[in-house]
Amino acid sequence: MGKLSVNLCGIELDNPVIPASGTFGFGYEFAELYDINVLGTFSFKGTTKDRRFGNPTPRIAECSMGMINAVGLQNPGVDAVIAEELPRLAKCFDKKVMANVSGFSIEDYAYTCEKIDKCDQVGWIEVNVSCPNVHGGGMSFGTSPEAAAEVTRAVKSVTTKPIIIKLSPNVTDIVAIAKACEEAGADGISLINTLLGMRIDLKKKAPVIANKMGGFSGPAIFPVAVRMVYQVSHAVDIPVIGMGGVSSAEDVIEMMMAGATAVEVGAANLVDPYACRDIIADLPHAMEKYGIENLSDIIGAVK
Repeated sequence: MGKLSVNLCGIELDNPVIPASGTFGFGYEFAELYDINVLGTFSFKGTTKDRRFGNPTPRIAECSMGMINAVGLQNPGVDAVIAEELPRLAKCFDKKVMANVSGFSIEDYAYTCEKIDKCDQVGWIEVNVSCPNVHGGGMSFGTSPEAAAEVTRAVKSVTTKPIIIKLSPNVTDIVAIAKACEEAGADGISLINTLLGMRIDLKKKAPVIANKMGGFSGPAIFPVAVRMVYQVSHAVDIPVIGMGGVSSAEDVIEMMMAGATAVEVGAANLVDPYACRDIIADLPHAMEKYGIENLSDIIGAVK
């Protein structure tokens, strides 16, 4: 069987498959269905300094080839995550986990990252500067190179773990933002977060979700994600985590050929809770089909 392992920012993963933040909770929910230790790792639910209820409902709606969500970073706050969620996770997951952090100010990001950095369970901190579903934070920091770099510098100054900056596709020049983050000290880049989308209920003559607009994810955005992963990975010298519409082992291989070191799976988990388990199980067959001996050898194979 081919070798599935990859190295992400100095930490070895058994395989490159990572459930994306916001689609896998804090992990233990899925551990009731299967042994989540088969995962490379996973990125847990987006965490903020303070507890958040999130946006009004309805905040999730299905649409053709994907879904629109505007959950709004609902989470119990960093103190509760450290005191309650991580100990519960430790009972069913024995690998390093990826923390996902969001904020509404530079100070928020730094505060939450500094706290999370002290947790032994956490291997990487994924800093979300790309959430389109909150007001006054999230994506507003990820739409300019200067703002993204400022967040990067702030969190790097208070942390010791690898910092991976999660970028938004809702920009005109994704490469400039990624390079600014790299220059500010980022250890990795993850992309893409959801595209900003909207649907209208024809009978109600109103948006399908209360927030009017939300993050569009699912298979329809995969080509956009591959393109941006290709562009960014060829412009920076730090690892890239690719995501956006990934739903099969062949999608994982395509993302890696575009330049991704690891691959996050998002909306597919909400359609099928076994998605990541099954993708990992199918990877050796896909590798054999395409004559791949070691997955790490195909990272950035497309020039």
